[in-house]
Amino acid sequence: MELPSLQVHRLTGYPSLAALVASDPDRTTAIFKRYDRLAARNLLYFQSELAELQAQQDEYDKQDFFERGTDSNGLVAKQCARNWEDFKVHSKSDNRQQERMELAMRIRKAMKDYREAILFEVELSKLPKPSKKTLEAFRSRYYNGLEDESFPTLGGHSSGLYDDIDDLSALKVEEHQDRLTTFARNHMGFLFTRSSDGMVGYSSDQSVATFVAFLSTLLAAILLIGAVVTLYLVTSPNLRLGLITTFTVVFAASVGLLTNARRAELFAATAAYAAVLVVFVSGDLGNQSSVGRNGNEVVV
Repeated sequence: MELPSLQVHRLTGYPSLAALVASDPDRTTAIFKRYDRLAARNLLYFQSELAELQAQQDEYDKQDFFERGTDSNGLVAKQCARNWEDFKVHSKSDNRQQERMELAMRIRKAMKDYREAILFEVELSKLPKPSKKTLEAFRSRYYNGLEDESFPTLGGHSSGLYDDIDDLSALKVEEHQDRLTTFARNHMGFLFTRSSDGMVGYSSDQSVATFVAFLSTLLAAILLIGAVVTLYLVTSPNLRLGLITTFTVVFAASVGLLTNARRAELFAATAAYAAVLVVFVSGDLGNQSSVGRNGNEVVV
């Protein structure tokens, strides 16, 4: 006997928001605030702290330099400046060296924390912003539906967490981020919807990728085969030259607008496409004779 599935009810707040974040298997709903302003201020504090520690260490170095000599303090300072073991030993019995050791440990910890924070920011900066379409759907759930009756899922100062798209990160880095894929996701999502909860529909990234691959292949075939067939049927040299120019411009625009090809790749692909058309026109197949409708032979 098959038991009926139980519908899970969650309180509006952290329980419902956590369920929303985890609801998409493709992880597109894993959207979190970056807190760029706080991160920048934290790094500025680290910089200032290290600047103060560095100034203090420079002052100690200056004292040790000018107080060097034959007295016991000068000899100890010279030993500790050259030998780490001497520095450790004297820092346990000499107040002067103990201060310097404590400063060195403070610098070590501050440097570690500062550089870790820098590296974290570097990694975080690699995460993309959520797409506008995804964020729009996410916000509709976060603000619980209708505009007149909407209210944020979280209260207090957390109510506006998702208001600024420039301060948000999507944890899922999309594998396909070319313009054609983005267009398909944003404007043709209804074709790939696999489930819906009545407010938000979920589309499959794999379906979008398959569709874009098929469309890209079809477009490439049309641009190549269509150009060859058109140039074969046209007999006027001037018209052929104009068609080669037009097809090349359309091909370059397609590669540049619908893919993420780099500039060098764009030039290489366009040059290869133009070369194929030129070779076709200048070859035997392109220059072969054709018979006009009146039965006369027309030499191309």
